[in-house]
Amino acid sequence: MKVPNFLAVVLLVVVIFYLLIVGEFLLLPLVIAIALWYLINTLAAALGRLSVGRFSIPRPICLTLSVLTFLAAIWAVINFLSASFGGVMEMAPIYQENLIRRLESLSLPFLDVGDFQGENFGQLISDWIDLPSYAASLAGSAAGILASSSLILIYVGFLFFEQGQFRNKISALTTDPEKEKEVNGIFDRIRDDIQKYITIKMFTSSLTGILSFSLMLLMGVDFAGIWGLLIFLLNFIPTVGSIIATMFPAMIALAQSDGYYLFFMVLGGIGSFQVIIGNVIEPRLMGSSFNLSPIVILLNLALWGTIWGVPGAFLCVPFLIIFTIIMSHFPKTRPIAIILSSDGDLRVPLETFSFTDKGGNTPMLGSDDDAEHDKNGA
Repeated sequence: MKVPNFLAVVLLVVVIFYLLIVGEFLLLPLVIAIALWYLINTLAAALGRLSVGRFSIPRPICLTLSVLTFLAAIWAVINFLSASFGGVMEMAPIYQENLIRRLESLSLPFLDVGDFQGENFGQLISDWIDLPSYAASLAGSAAGILASSSLILIYVGFLFFEQGQFRNKISALTTDPEKEKEVNGIFDRIRDDIQKYITIKMFTSSLTGILSFSLMLLMGVDFAGIWGLLIFLLNFIPTVGSIIATMFPAMIALAQSDGYYLFFMVLGGIGSFQVIIGNVIEPRLMGSSFNLSPIVILLNLALWGTIWGVPGAFLCVPFLIIFTIIMSHFPKTRPIAIILSSDGDLRVPLETFSFTDKGGNTPMLGSDDDAEHDKNGA
């Protein structure tokens, strides 16, 4: 890459991140609206595939049912959090005090040297584990999202209004009908990949959350529903989310009990669910999935957490996965996807795309085989 081009790319990246930080109050609701719009369409597509004999649900009815389902789910979650979060905020200082006392008594015999003595070690723990601060941060992020709910709904409405014109815009941009078909085929493959990931991740995260909630409810862990919902959300963050989703409920169990039985039962139970679902069930459902590099995930988490806080931390890995999927579909950007993966094994074979026309000269998107496949599929 030439120096002027490199400097232009660097300047563009700096400007983009500056706009992301400055325009958070507008861009974050838009991103949430896009995610909600996409999930609604994914559920509508799943409902459309249901059929009894020759009868299948018409698309408008599927879309209406999907919208109503999401509205009901959001309403139920808001009511649940409103009823439960006050109790969590009230108990957070007590959990903090109990947890510090338990960890001090556990660790002091091994760290009774230097600065790690008495109150100094207790202060170190309180600086590292600040449950009231974590709870307040989550509450503030939730309140911010609720405050932007009207703007989010407006965005969602316009996205549904515009989605029917997307194909027409592609047609206007590409004058060649054959190239238009190829471009639409690429977008269809990207859509199918993302929908498959979201569907499987929703299933595995829900299964992990439900099983963890059932275990905590059976063991008598306080606010089991809150932690089960948190586990469901955190499991959308591979590796890092699973670790936090296992350790945090275990720390709560340690803080609320006198012994260590509850702590080890919650830690072992939720940890087993995470290992079995995350390492056995999910890979079987995903097939040869995009295995993102743990280092890239951590850097991406730190980046988006710095830009958009807690919402950015939850959205960062879906952003990375979608970016990797898109990059893997094009030969020029495929090396980027390989670098982002953990082992370089991508689900999209390079030979999927042949950038030649019938004469072998003019670049085209897609291969002749794919075009024929699209024709037969249509």
